[in-house]
Amino acid sequence: MHDLAPLARFGRLLASDLRDVTSDPEALDSTGFWAVAADFEGRLTCARFGEVRTEPVPEPVPGRWRGPAAGDWTSSLGRDEYTAGVRRIREHIAAGEVYQANLCRILSAPLPDPAAADVDALTALLARGNPAPYAGTIRLPGQGVEIATASPELYLRRTGTTVESGPIKGTGRTPEDLLEKDWAENVMIVDLVRNDLGRVCATGTVTVPALCAVEAHPGLVHLVSTVRGELGPKAGWKELLGATFPPGSVTGAPKSSALRIIAALETVPRGPYCGGIGWVDADRGTGELAVGIRTFWIDRSQAGGPLLRFGTGAGITWGSDPDREWDETELKASRLLAVASGAYEASGRTG
Repeated sequence: MHDLAPLARFGRLLASDLRDVTSDPEALDSTGFWAVAADFEGRLTCARFGEVRTEPVPEPVPGRWRGPAAGDWTSSLGRDEYTAGVRRIREHIAAGEVYQANLCRILSAPLPDPAAADVDALTALLARGNPAPYAGTIRLPGQGVEIATASPELYLRRTGTTVESGPIKGTGRTPEDLLEKDWAENVMIVDLVRNDLGRVCATGTVTVPALCAVEAHPGLVHLVSTVRGELGPKAGWKELLGATFPPGSVTGAPKSSALRIIAALETVPRGPYCGGIGWVDADRGTGELAVGIRTFWIDRSQAGGPLLRFGTGAGITWGSDPDREWDETELKASRLLAVASGAYEASGRTG
């Protein structure tokens, strides 16, 4: 796979000609166009590209992506383990240790033709089968970063000193499926994001222009809010990431307690899932990072052969029903797994 050239694709932006790779977030305030991949556990990869152009996502090429068979996926947590985890989080809530925590699981499947697996070809399929506002590719084989995302969620957008986040909390098949619990959860996480941004924004500038807007996405709906602020005079990307990472919508509240509970209940690292994925144009002072949900990545570190991985999860509150939360993780995964496992047909459908 090292024969595949490094690239990054975000919507209609395509970056090529890799120049530098660093884990130093201060580079994002230097010069150039950077692709950014931050694992949930904290590993940061920033790749500066020399050429950036605008072009549409290419049409899928039949046979270029060979995904796992639909029945080959395994989960880091089975249904019984997951629902037991939901009950355990409710015990933590009853004890006053946390108000909400995200419980996630990682799905994995072997790649049938690892040498030919190109995440950018998967991105082309996702663009047709599950279009998303923050879709993209980061392909850095030499650094072990091969990501295809169809994320619907904004983690951070920066334009000069203005920063914005768009936390998602609340998921259903239709707006009628959304419960009172979903609205309460969204407001709870908005407060957390306001607090995070408030650590690096000028006093009095953090606002909530939109609260609990219903957004339609392929196969489901979400409640989405907008939190905005103005960075303080000494705050750059290093400080902004330090104050807000991991994203509040995929951790819980309070964040420190939620992270401790997550570490105890989840059995494998999340990796790129629930991290930050996107781009920064240091020359223009702009950038857009998505929350790494609805995201696939290739893991070539396993002795048994490369695996395609995908994460799914749900936010757990006192009002959570364990079986319903499991069903939510299935709903979030089902359409995307079908796209990744299906063969692209001349008709433009995935099977």
